Amino acid sequence: MVKLTAAATKSIPRIIIFVLTLVYGFAGLFFRDPWKNEDAIGFGGMWTLFRGNSIDWLVPHLAGRDVSLGTPLPYWMGATLIKLFGGWIGAANAARLYSAICFFAAALAIWYATYLLGRRREVQPMVLAVGGQPDMKSYGMTLADGALLIFLACVGLAQRAHETTPMMAQLMGISIVLYGTVRGLDKPWQGGLWTGLGIVIVALSSNLTLSLIIVSSTIIAVLASNAKLRFHWTLTSTVLGLIGFALWPILWYMTGLPVEWRHIAEEGWRNMPEMQSSPSIESLGFLSVNFWAYAWPVWPLAAISLAHWGRVKEAGAWRAPHLCIPLSLFIGSLIYILFRLEANEHDLMIMIPSLSIIAAFSLPILKRSMISFIDWFAMFSFTLIALAIWIIWLAKVTGYPETTAANISRLLPGFEGQFNWLAFIVALAITGVWLSVVRWRTSRAPKEIWRCLIISASGTTLMWVLLMTLWLPTINYAKTYRLVSARLSQVVPPGGGCINSSNIGLAQLASFDYFTKLNLRDDPNCPWMLIHNQSEAKAYAQLNNKKLHLLWEDRRAADRDERLRLYEVIPE
Repeated sequence: MVKLTAAATKSIPRIIIFVLTLVYGFAGLFFRDPWKNEDAIGFGGMWTLFRGNSIDWLVPHLAGRDVSLGTPLPYWMGATLIKLFGGWIGAANAARLYSAICFFAAALAIWYATYLLGRRREVQPMVLAVGGQPDMKSYGMTLADGALLIFLACVGLAQRAHETTPMMAQLMGISIVLYGTVRGLDKPWQGGLWTGLGIVIVALSSNLTLSLIIVSSTIIAVLASNAKLRFHWTLTSTVLGLIGFALWPILWYMTGLPVEWRHIAEEGWRNMPEMQSSPSIESLGFLSVNFWAYAWPVWPLAAISLAHWGRVKEAGAWRAPHLCIPLSLFIGSLIYILFRLEANEHDLMIMIPSLSIIAAFSLPILKRSMISFIDWFAMFSFTLIALAIWIIWLAKVTGYPETTAANISRLLPGFEGQFNWLAFIVALAITGVWLSVVRWRTSRAPKEIWRCLIISASGTTLMWVLLMTLWLPTINYAKTYRLVSARLSQVVPPGGGCINSSNIGLAQLASFDYFTKLNLRDDPNCPWMLIHNQSEAKAYAQLNNKKLHLLWEDRRAADRDERLRLYEVIPE
């Protein structure tokens, strides 16, 4: 047990945590193009559905490429948002509202799951001889605030949580499963509904492997917990979960989906993204190198929490719901990542909800030295990052410092920085808020247990907002295919037929389909061919007895390795 006073569990003012979450969630969603890679692919699937027919809605894919992008929920949501709001704010901006919905739903579920766990008797602080210990509600709210701040402080989420990828729906689904399982401890019917809804979301937004792992992890958590869930929770969550798994296949048969498209959908459900039957050395290597920075400061706090609560002398400490439920979901997510053919940063996202909840229970037992380390490390790091962002922005706009401006011109040839009053005012305001937070934290010694997270969560928000105001034109210029697409459109003769796009990547195909009106198809009979590998073009010509006439060669300014080429295909 821990020893705390009521003053240490004073909750953060609701307006502060609400505005912080709102600013973080919406910053970077608007005024930009789809970015290479996953962001463009996710939007490309939504864009295809928006313009497409019933087959496009049943089997999400990119225009011109009959390969499934996987389960349909993220693309249904994005295409629906484009239909509702695309005429007002633009298709790309409307699609990214999907990311905002998923992020805010996940944040809310994490907060409430931690709040309910924090009110449980086994985690309450000891009763003080003279009184003054916190009540259950205050303690639960403080831990919930801490979990949300930890979630916001996670460095790796900043960019990935603002992209139109299926992993955002998975993040939301797993967070809701966590909340529903915890809610079911005291309200079985309600908890079962939320758990079932979370399973439905996961089943319709991820491959079969992750869906089954999440279900299995939830079952293991329930069986291992010393607070048993009742029959009503089991019945409700099971029925809804089965509906979630069956819904997509039922739609195939109800709508008479052609057999070939059914096979494409089944393959996407099994293997999108690609999985393998044993742990991947590549994924293990990626995880061992990238996890520590991505999940900072979540993982050290979670480790402290597990070390403390796991050795509590009471019998069955590891079976307490605040440990076994999120820990089981975390282990399940970890196993899934290890079985990915080649994991990336987006995959790491699904581990963060569970870790954030576990990490929140470290706050009452953190030592002063650890609190100081987290505070000063965050203060020092984010202040330096903010300073660098401002200096480089100044160089882009004014040409001074000259060395920095020259480096930018070398890395982004053709980019011209322009002063934007709105971006400048927002960046100045968020910097002022940061300085106020730092001054507040260093000028006094607050007793609240969440005090070490204010700097980290505010610093992550500061970094992301500065990047999405001062640097947004630069990042957009580096990551978009808009300019390359415009130049490609100029060299293709009108009415010249289709362009074989089978040799370009998914992000390139999605971007060219959105930015141009060209007829892109994976068809070797097209009179034109778009490709980015010269050796592949020569091999294609030899294999098919064709001659290739190079019409156009180009690349994005920020990518020196990529070379896009348009050939006219001439039969011999």
